[in-house]
Amino acid sequence: MKEMSIESVRLSLMNYQRVVILREKGSDRYLPIWIGPSEADAIAVRLQDVSVARPLTHDLLKNLIEQLGARVTHIVVSDLSNDTFYARIMLDVNGDAVEVDSRPSDAIALAVRTDVPIYAEDTVLDTAGVHLDEGEEGDDESTTPGGKPVDPEELERLGAFKDFIESLDLSDLDEPKS
Repeated sequence: MKEMSIESVRLSLMNYQRVVILREKGSDRYLPIWIGPSEADAIAVRLQDVSVARPLTHDLLKNLIEQLGARVTHIVVSDLSNDTFYARIMLDVNGDAVEVDSRPSDAIALAVRTDVPIYAEDTVLDTAGVHLDEGEEGDDESTTPGGKPVDPEELERLGAFKDFIESLDLSDLDEPKS
């Protein structure tokens, strides 16, 4: 499991889909996750410190968790199956660890409100992680970033992700944020 940071929330101009781009801490590996417009707005509002008159859904969730005496400890992007990402919200409830199934977008929106770490399972990163350093020796479509062979059927299923990633303008990822 690797710790991630939110690099950005972007809009693909080809199909107007939103994507949250997570970056593995200490690495040039990125994890793009398609998300809905409401979740993209919920994440962006918090990242940009925009004030809202009334609590948004994820603010309400945070408030409920806290009022019930629990706290979010971290979130995990835990799986990728049939082009769908899965996540878990990890809670501490009176000293007991509780896992709650979640969409990654909702888990990330909650994580930015509670200032907790975001993690991704190694298997998710090996399958859907993207390195920006192209042309490295051994880099080809038939291996994972770790060099393991990928099943051709899996490559075909992930083709939509590859096409989407290639449509994004990621040239400014290394630029300082304003």
